[in-house]
Amino acid sequence: MKPRLSKNHSAAMTLFEVGVVIAIVMILAILILHTSWRPNSAYDRARQIYCVNNLKQTGLAYRIWEGDNGNMYPMGVSVTNGGSMEMVAIGNVVQTFQVMSNELGLPKILYCPADNARTSATTFAGLDNSNISYFVGVDVTNDAVNPQMIISGDCNFEIGGMAIKPGLRSFWTNDPVVWSAAGHVNRGNLGLADGSVQVATSPRLHDYFQLTGLATNRFAIP
Repeated sequence: MKPRLSKNHSAAMTLFEVGVVIAIVMILAILILHTSWRPNSAYDRARQIYCVNNLKQTGLAYRIWEGDNGNMYPMGVSVTNGGSMEMVAIGNVVQTFQVMSNELGLPKILYCPADNARTSATTFAGLDNSNISYFVGVDVTNDAVNPQMIISGDCNFEIGGMAIKPGLRSFWTNDPVVWSAAGHVNRGNLGLADGSVQVATSPRLHDYFQLTGLATNRFAIP
């Protein structure tokens, strides 16, 4: 018996059909990549929220430490009395956070996931600038003088396209300082003395500098 031949023949795709499929795949790939890398993607928003939460916890740590130390933040208490006044005045960020280690709980709070230049620390004993994403407001000694003073925030500042170097830095209200493209992509977070956290674009930085009531805002930058 001869085998029966099927009348259904599998037709091969034409060059035109292959081209259409390739074009669709390329369009989908571009859309996926665009969604993954655009500044407002879900991933970037998650990192923004994580950073805001870190700064809120840091602000709470300041308030708790203040309550146990004569209503003064570490920047207003001498090193001999357990604070960081002399050290932060020369740009040392590490000691301020080390003296608040009990209040902070974990050193990873000081690391922003959008900061690709740094890594999270495992202990406060080994803490250094490479583990800290946030600056310290040198002149904020407590929250009674002006609750709008800037106590902390993202440290990815730049002027004229040049990143601000670590150490003690003073900013006049009219200095052309902006957020760099690093971190949260031309925007950043500022922690205020009242414990709140504000998300600011580069143009809004100067508004927050003016609200502090200071001629210059001195930040210790890691």
